[in-house]
Amino acid sequence: MRHVALIYDATRAYDLKVMTGVAAYLQEGAGWNVYIEENSLKDQRLPDLRTWAGDGIIADFDNPRVAAAVVESKLPAVAFGSGYGWYAPESRIPYCFTNNRAIAHMAADHLLDRGFHHFAYCGYPRTPINGWSEEREHAFVGRLKQRGMACSVFRGRHLPGRGWAAMQSALSEWLQALPKPLGVMAANDSRARQVLEACRAQSLRVPEEVAVIGVDNDELLCRLSSPLLTSVEQGAQRIGHHAAVLLDQIMNGRKPRRRRIVVDPEGVVTRRSTDMLAIEDPLTARAMAFIWEQAVRGIKVRDVAEAIPCSRASLETRFRAALGYSVHTAIGKVRLERARRLVRETNLSLKQIAANTGFRSVQHMTTVFGGAFGHPPAEYRLASRTARLK
Repeated sequence: MRHVALIYDATRAYDLKVMTGVAAYLQEGAGWNVYIEENSLKDQRLPDLRTWAGDGIIADFDNPRVAAAVVESKLPAVAFGSGYGWYAPESRIPYCFTNNRAIAHMAADHLLDRGFHHFAYCGYPRTPINGWSEEREHAFVGRLKQRGMACSVFRGRHLPGRGWAAMQSALSEWLQALPKPLGVMAANDSRARQVLEACRAQSLRVPEEVAVIGVDNDELLCRLSSPLLTSVEQGAQRIGHHAAVLLDQIMNGRKPRRRRIVVDPEGVVTRRSTDMLAIEDPLTARAMAFIWEQAVRGIKVRDVAEAIPCSRASLETRFRAALGYSVHTAIGKVRLERARRLVRETNLSLKQIAANTGFRSVQHMTTVFGGAFGHPPAEYRLASRTARLK
């Protein structure tokens, strides 16, 4: 039985996802007895690791005290973190972190695919441990530049707690002044929620006027957001699983082949905050807003025309001119995307998913789903969950 210390920040969704990956490895049969300290990283009450009778450590190195204690212990260890902070390469401890460039490119492509021509990035002022925000900013701006698009950037200033009102006011003014419709990438989900609050303060409609995408896919934050927040799943569970595999190998006497391990993001988890195409024609925009809201209720083209209101012929003409496909196709696309999200993110039965997304039957959904994504829903669910831990 190996004795392994897990040192992480129990207040951060990223760290908790990393630990979920470690837990998955333990369920595969690793013989570990685990020591954990469930506090924020800065409040960790660490034992003297130099005298602790343990066999290995997995630790978040975003805190200098934690990083120093792990290095001084000289125990087999694997580190993870933001890619910045206090990593000590001379210690030769393997370090796992996410691919910030790929995350930003994924967010940019998501917004570009929705037809946006105006973009913005909302990040943080630089500190010793949040260079990841600046890295994502540069990659996001660079990706858009490759496509001939400009991007406005907001970082704010370091302010004490009572300065939040001034910060939110500056963020609101920045958003209000930008051209619409606007696609915004936020450095993480917390920043994205602040953008959504600023939009609400300025009566900016999300996603019709401002579409917002965050990073982390923090399920609680994303589902507490209004509207529900789209986010990039950056692969934190895979980092944890990879770190656990690597530590087991080191404890068994194998030297790691690499010291810096970059893990690619898994993909964009689309929710309501970007569930919209950037449409300049106001009638088509209203029609799409109705479709996004009501497609899963089994609506027909005539329901959309009545809701606008507009003649069906006029609606179809303007819809095709703006988007290049029919109203019927748009309804099908929305239903299919909602079904894919439920297959990927929930444990609902296929019968429940078909009923919740407006399909006539499980068989109908399975046929359409397989044609669109290359696998029937059950296989897609299994493949997506397996991929998270590879």
